[in-house]
Amino acid sequence: MIPLSALLEEEGLTLRPLHLPRPDARLRWVATSELVDPTPYLEGEELLLTTGLAMSGWRGEWTAYVTRLRDAGVAGLGLGTGLTHRVPPRGLIRACEELGVNLIEVPRLTAFVAISRRAADLLEKEESQAARTALELQRQLTAAAAGSDPATAILRQLSKSLNGVGCLLAPNGQVLAGSPGAVELEEIRNRIKTMRPQGRHAALTLSEPGFVTVVQPIGLHQRPESYLVTGTPGRPTEPQRRAVGTAGALLSLVSQQQRDQTDTRRRVAARAFALLLTDDQRTAELLLDIALPHNPTILAAHAPTASAEQSVDDAVVDGLVVAEAACPLAVLVEGELFVVSTAEGAERIAAELARLGLLVGIGNPAGPQGHGRSPQTAGPDGLGASRETAVLALAQATAASPVVRWSQLVREGLSALVDDHLAAAFAASYLESLTEEQLEVLRTFLRHHGSRLKVAEELGLHRNTVRNRVRQIEAQLGDSLDNPQVRMTAWFALQYSVAGGPGRW
Repeated sequence: MIPLSALLEEEGLTLRPLHLPRPDARLRWVATSELVDPTPYLEGEELLLTTGLAMSGWRGEWTAYVTRLRDAGVAGLGLGTGLTHRVPPRGLIRACEELGVNLIEVPRLTAFVAISRRAADLLEKEESQAARTALELQRQLTAAAAGSDPATAILRQLSKSLNGVGCLLAPNGQVLAGSPGAVELEEIRNRIKTMRPQGRHAALTLSEPGFVTVVQPIGLHQRPESYLVTGTPGRPTEPQRRAVGTAGALLSLVSQQQRDQTDTRRRVAARAFALLLTDDQRTAELLLDIALPHNPTILAAHAPTASAEQSVDDAVVDGLVVAEAACPLAVLVEGELFVVSTAEGAERIAAELARLGLLVGIGNPAGPQGHGRSPQTAGPDGLGASRETAVLALAQATAASPVVRWSQLVREGLSALVDDHLAAAFAASYLESLTEEQLEVLRTFLRHHGSRLKVAEELGLHRNTVRNRVRQIEAQLGDSLDNPQVRMTAWFALQYSVAGGPGRW
């Protein structure tokens, strides 16, 4: 299509604009009609030519006539003067001014067919130029797809072609590549939530004054892998629309290639995790050397209820791997989700899994700080330990505390691994034969690491009295307090024998 102003600029036609509020109105054809109501034969974006033969003597009828043309979406109205109307009727001009319709005077010596022929020439020229431009844009996008980071390169070239912006969003709305620029991401994220159930056939166009945003799904499967979001200042041209379509196709191919690679790595990882579960760490090392990040950490997660287990499916795994660059591997093994992440990305991934309603345990890093290994390799022993500590941490997760870190449990000590009610019941049974006086001596004895002299000084007792009371306590407990195991057990029991929980004495 061409702007109406392009036709007005053709000198040989001598067209004179009488009222031109929309000179850039898109013109796709020229139509001629003398009907009072030609709208049934119009499709919109035409320049309608008429001599006004049926409108002779009109006064107040012009407003209804122009209203019909406006509602039909014409690019403008061209009135031929010198036949029915010597000059353009004042009522017609006033109606076009009130309704915002382009009005052009066609002088007597300009044939309507000449206008149609010139418009056809301009449209053909514009279409030919658009085809060449579209082909060049497609060539540039295809060349960009051949680089080492095809998605980023495609979006950069697309943004340049649109004189606007382009970015790739994960299904959760996170920006995967490119720049959103002036695009209102919050609204787009909400729209994607609505579009996602419709699969890859759902697209969206948002038009605002001076800016058009287009959202289209990316991927070759029914469930989109991501969404391409483009923004252009004003209405995009035909070459630009074709460029967006080409970019979408290329990004879908790139996405499928990455999906195939991810699926392969996931199958390898699933087998490696199964080997770790059976303690075949040597073979696991050979498999996991394929795609381990530097200094990896393993996260274990599962749904807290049977009804929620449906949410832990391949879609969750796909979305996690696509949205998180820090998450190269995510696999389901025996009903549990295991994620291999960089240590830096573990917290962010754990938060996302918790948002989905999963309980999460974060294991020790499998790299140098985990097992003293070199930065170049994690090794199966470190990775196996990371998986094991992730599972142990997961066992401590609850709905109130859905994310548990093994490192935090270690800092909190043994009490972090024990159920409070179970520990309190154990303490009551273990210490039930001791009097309050003996409990006080036992607390002081353990606090001073078995120094009977310091116990005597603190409690104001003779040291022989302390010795006698310690022997009585040992008799009640059935073992010597010189035994480290007995001391540790007594210390643990005393932790939970005081109201308020562990660590209060």
